[in-house]
Amino acid sequence: MFNILHTENSCGWGGQELRTLTEMQGMLERGHQVTLVCPREAQIYDASVSRGIPTIALPIARKNFDGLGALRRQLKSMPEIDLINTHSSTDSWLSALACLTSQNTPPIVRTRHVSTNVSTNWTTSWLYKKATSHIITTGEALRQQLHDENAIDLQRMTSVPTGIDLQRFSPQDKTEARKALGLSSDKHYLGIVATLRNWKGHTYLLDAFASLQADFPEWDLLLVGDGPQRNNLERRIAELSLSERVIMPGNRDDVPLWMNAMDLFTLPSYGNEGVPQGIMQAMACGLSVVSTPVGAIREAVVHEQTGLIVPTEDSAALADALRSLMTNERLRREYSEASLARAQQRFGIEIMLDKVEAVYRSVL
Repeated sequence: MFNILHTENSCGWGGQELRTLTEMQGMLERGHQVTLVCPREAQIYDASVSRGIPTIALPIARKNFDGLGALRRQLKSMPEIDLINTHSSTDSWLSALACLTSQNTPPIVRTRHVSTNVSTNWTTSWLYKKATSHIITTGEALRQQLHDENAIDLQRMTSVPTGIDLQRFSPQDKTEARKALGLSSDKHYLGIVATLRNWKGHTYLLDAFASLQADFPEWDLLLVGDGPQRNNLERRIAELSLSERVIMPGNRDDVPLWMNAMDLFTLPSYGNEGVPQGIMQAMACGLSVVSTPVGAIREAVVHEQTGLIVPTEDSAALADALRSLMTNERLRREYSEASLARAQQRFGIEIMLDKVEAVYRSVL
């Protein structure tokens, strides 16, 4: 059994934090020891404590000497730690420097969750190629990107897509789901589940839906999630005269119900993605998906098999793809069946945990 210290400096909330917690819970259930170190103000702190995960608050939200000193002292007090698993830039730097300036420290595994470019300067090269023993990416495309752009040896990286709970995310009766949520049984629903951030593409979705609304009066739009762009999106909804056609329920704990209330799922992201959990969850609920070729999305959404892939930041192309599926129930059903089969074959939590364990074993 392993004793793993996870570090996370992010104070936000989204798929990265959810994956980290899901992985830690799974490892605990397998008998491993895991501990999370994060800032007290981080949203993941309370979420981790509520899940029963050992959690330690340290001032690591920024790169500074306070955070470095706190992490060094923490590592010194935990000689039983076998390995450090870092998740964001700042905590990766602090962990690497803490290990560099201390004795008898454990190896570092870096989980790379998103597709943003990594600097090619010598310090970042040191962090990725020397200070880190192995890199986990959340998709094969991210692994290949780091190899092509940063010259990192493919043998030092492993793609481990996020695993989801296939018992929780599974097809349910749409009529019952809509009744439970107070949605109309006479409507069709296009939906997205994502943090309300710029790069998730909500504005392009709103523009695309506005161009379709006259032709599809029986369809409404569900924007499930919350985030920093909420006020801007609400203003855009009003400008497009969509207030009666768009439902924004905020962050929800009953996401599987919302997924099962939908007829079609979309995520028009234009940056910062691995394989988004929202897409995998939608596919596990038996939904066809319209998305973009960002990050490792195409490892989930197979064009013209489980859904459609459209160019980024292109409302017209998005509208065309949505139209083709909104008008064709047979094709939606065909893609939905393929989505469900792909999710059940590839997206289970146990698959993720098996691969992460294999990485830890190889490093140790």
